[in-house]
Amino acid sequence: MFTGIVEELGSFISSDGPRFRFAARVVLDGAGLGDSIATNGCCLTLVEQGDGWWEADVSGETLQRTVLGALRPGDPVNLERPLTLADRLGGHLVQGHVDAVGTVLDPVPDLRVSVPDELLRYCVAKGSIAVDGVSLTIVEVGAGWVSFAIIPHTAAVTTLGSKGTGATVNLEVDVMAKHVEALLRPYAPGGDTAP
Repeated sequence: MFTGIVEELGSFISSDGPRFRFAARVVLDGAGLGDSIATNGCCLTLVEQGDGWWEADVSGETLQRTVLGALRPGDPVNLERPLTLADRLGGHLVQGHVDAVGTVLDPVPDLRVSVPDELLRYCVAKGSIAVDGVSLTIVEVGAGWVSFAIIPHTAAVTTLGSKGTGATVNLEVDVMAKHVEALLRPYAPGGDTAP
């Protein structure tokens, strides 16, 4: 689990097949083989590390569901270590399991991002969603989009400040909303128990 509060703006170095290498410092402090690191909101497993870099094996499923495959050497990435039970929860519970890819419709500070129709039901004003792993509070929900008011600090310390119109982003809706829906589905008119 993550909080969606980015700890470090790292960068993509290179890939060799499914092996991706990232530059980082902060998130490597105390990290070891098998640890999780959220990378643009996608939970990746550290499989090798050195001085100022770490590597993860990225599956075909991950490449298909996220924008990680579009990274070019030098591209910035949002990085976060998983939370511990002693951490403050400054954002919201983020799993690092990307639900879909969205597109930036309007850049910061009044960020507006497209959201697939099947995920819009989980988006509510003042609710939370992770965009490239950043926990954001929704300002408004429209037909196929959500908007956010991005403060200068968030724009400066995450990739969101450099995302222009047309850029793609990883989206993860609130897992609590998905669980509530699954629990209530059998009790809704015409509901069933299938996910």
